Amino acid sequence: MFTGIIEEIGVVKEVSHKNNLSILKVKAKKILKGIKKGESIAIEGCCLTVTKILDGVVVFDVMKETLDKTTIGNLKRDDRVNMEAAMQLKSRVNGHIVTGHVDDVGHIRSVKEDENYLEFQISCDKTLMKYIVRKGSICVDGISLTVGQVTKSFFSVYIIPVTKKVTTLGSKVQGDRVNLETDVFAKYVMKDK
Repeated sequence: MFTGIIEEIGVVKEVSHKNNLSILKVKAKKILKGIKKGESIAIEGCCLTVTKILDGVVVFDVMKETLDKTTIGNLKRDDRVNMEAAMQLKSRVNGHIVTGHVDDVGHIRSVKEDENYLEFQISCDKTLMKYIVRKGSICVDGISLTVGQVTKSFFSVYIIPVTKKVTTLGSKVQGDRVNLETDVFAKYVMKDK
């Protein structure tokens, strides 16, 4: 489980492809303190298992399902990625409860920016829209955000300056793809409706 509070921006050092699997290597610093093989780190909001740690580079095996259903399959050398280690229940929980199981990929349909103001309008498959409510929680590329405007085909999120600075959202533009995880509690509430 995660909180959607990004701890570090890592840099992709290598992506190698095999049949039904890719090996992803990400250079990191802060997040590696106390991390061991077998633990979980969310990369762009996708829960991945650490397979090795080599000289400040964390290595993940990424299965076909993740490659097909998220933006992880499009990563290449020198791409910057949002990173968060799994939460520890012995400390305060900021953000919201995030599983790291991406529901789908959304598309940034517009970006509105002004002084101290950044708004993204994000479109997604209509089957996800029933889980997205105004003032509810959404996870975009692993970042815990509050939903603003909601229509039948898109929703808006508003980014504070610190989030723009410490995550990859500040470099996103219209047309970019983003990983989306809707609120886990909304999924249970809407399950039988």
